Amino acid sequence: MGISTHILDTSRGRPAAGVHVILDRLEGAEYVRVNEGETDDDGRIKGLVEGKPTPGTYRLHFAVGAYFEALSLEAFFPRADITFVVGNALEHYHVPLLLSPFSFSTYRGS
Repeated sequence: MGISTHILDTSRGRPAAGVHVILDRLEGAEYVRVNEGETDDDGRIKGLVEGKPTPGTYRLHFAVGAYFEALSLEAFFPRADITFVVGNALEHYHVPLLLSPFSFSTYRGS
């Protein structure tokens, strides 16, 4: 149970450490901050939500521009936002981000 994320920098073939990540949940017409943190040396944040997440719509905000700037690399996207739905609070929601300076993709992980 819970919500976690993992970022792999595909341009460098390694995890993206030190990326600031914000998790918001949609409440009514506005997003409310649930948690935030920075990816560890393995590119992971394991406990954005521990235990049962409240069902609903969530958004992960990844500050990828600052990550590439710290590497002295030009990047097209200053941030990557991923919106997803938690339907079953008894499941774990892992949202990986595959990242390069000019693209990103995601999928529902395990």
